[in-house]
Amino acid sequence: MNKRPSVFLIDDDPALLRATVQTLELADCAVSAFSSAAEALAALDASFDGVIVSDVRMPGMDGLDLLTRLRDIDPELPIVLVTGHGDIHMAVKAMQDGAYDFITKPFSGERLVQCIRRAAEKRALVLDNRELRRQVEESEPDLPLLGQTPVMERLRRTIRQIADTEVDVLLIGETGTGKEVVASLLHRWGHRRRGNFVALNCGALPEQVMESELFGHEQGAFTGAQKRRIGRIEHASGGTLFLDEIESMAPATQVHMLRVLEMREVAPLGTNEVRPVDLRVVAAAKVDLGDPGQRGDFREDLYYRLNVVTLSIPPLRERRADVPLLFRHFAQRACQRFQRDMPALDPATARFLAEHDWPGNVRELTHFAERHVLGLEPGKDRMAGPDTGAADPHAFTLPDRMARLEADIIRETLTMHAGDARRTIEALGIPRKTFYDKLQRHGIVRGDYETR
Repeated sequence: MNKRPSVFLIDDDPALLRATVQTLELADCAVSAFSSAAEALAALDASFDGVIVSDVRMPGMDGLDLLTRLRDIDPELPIVLVTGHGDIHMAVKAMQDGAYDFITKPFSGERLVQCIRRAAEKRALVLDNRELRRQVEESEPDLPLLGQTPVMERLRRTIRQIADTEVDVLLIGETGTGKEVVASLLHRWGHRRRGNFVALNCGALPEQVMESELFGHEQGAFTGAQKRRIGRIEHASGGTLFLDEIESMAPATQVHMLRVLEMREVAPLGTNEVRPVDLRVVAAAKVDLGDPGQRGDFREDLYYRLNVVTLSIPPLRERRADVPLLFRHFAQRACQRFQRDMPALDPATARFLAEHDWPGNVRELTHFAERHVLGLEPGKDRMAGPDTGAADPHAFTLPDRMARLEADIIRETLTMHAGDARRTIEALGIPRKTFYDKLQRHGIVRGDYETR
């Protein structure tokens, strides 16, 4: 374990208490000693990250009573009970009641220390899992990862599979698809979440500033360097470095970055000192760096060094079934932000949601939902019906055009009623069997319109 085990030690025998404290401190444990269970109980809550070691036979509240009280605070608190009067019946009952272990006197210091270390490792794992679950719950509705289409389910599953590994990751996706959110989840869902998540847009800074930002500098390294600066790479040590728009990184900087990736060390400007760094690099690009025609002057060897694992983030037009769900989520969030009621979804807006290609992806949809909540006119020219726009309506036969119109009406009605089958059928005024036949004929999945 990297962290010293924390121990609450409880015993009403002062001599034994002092001796056990000394044993545990020599074993590099952080010990808090108490002469009664009531004192320890008052100092403890569910966030305690260590182990409780308690004598059983004590005046007032004994060890078994303490065990019961601690179960109410946190059923997963590891409790080791110690007694000189133990028997098989008491040991079995204590373990059944939730004790982590049961040690009888006299015991060796090594036996107690080993027991504490195992219990502390289990406690650390429990707290880590709780924190991870909390972060996952908070991040599930994050912008680009909200969706029920198979491609998004696969992306979330892949992120979870590789989040706790040490591999560098290359993200490919258009502007607005949420590459930084994916990079953040790779950090937050893995063991590096205790370190820093450091993000840098390689296209936002000029070359002469980029090297100082990445590698840091010493005082006097160049004109204007009045004090020492820790670079982004060194600041990310122990965590994750996210390099967005890496395709715009200058060639000279690419050479230095290649050495960082190969050697895991950094040399700040103005010094010959080389400092080791422990970091994971997640890079993002808007173009396919594997295609020489799109790669431009981006170094091929740097591409292959980054391309350990590549994740492709789909544009919104490739997961249209997620649009109603995303729109409703963003609209509800905008209602809370602007303190507005949810406005009705008119047919023109519903048609636009279904047919627009969303070149700005999730970012564009977010702003569209906010304008909808604020009652701002999004532009009637952009909300043309299915028979206007790029497609020539005369290129379709009347049955084709009627089928498209019918599908649009069903989608609009499903969107207005959040995918509720009963209310949609009532609004359409058709039999239930006819409704489901039409869903199958037009390839419409009702569940895609449900509020999640």
